[in-house]
Amino acid sequence: QVQLVESGGGSVQPGGSLRLSCTASGSILSINAMDWYRQAPGKQRELVAATTSDGNTNWQDSVKGRFTISRVNAANTVYLQMNSLKPEDTAVYYCHADGRKNSGLYNPPFDAWGQGTLVTVSS
Repeated sequence: QVQLVESGGGSVQPGGSLRLSCTASGSILSINAMDWYRQAPGKQRELVAATTSDGNTNWQDSVKGRFTISRVNAANTVYLQMNSLKPEDTAVYYCHADGRKNSGLYNPPFDAWGQGTLVTVSS
């Protein structure tokens, strides 16, 4: 099994910063995408930022210029640096990863989610 463990959430005032981290562990052969999603109360889960193993990134328009996604492939870890936080950024943030498991002859694909970490932006 592949597990994702997130950390770094918390409460911050508007304009503040937080850094989320997520590390994948288990029988991993390779990881393609590592992404951050978020889900605010009463809303659907949405993509915040995504990165692939070759360095391509994608952003939600509302976080461009404020959030930075980075990745350390050798450590199976992805980070989300969040600056200039706004109350509308309040949500549970989830890490997601997909790739191939190191398991037997066929190395099957995996698609894993973290447990979520709460980010609250409030004065």
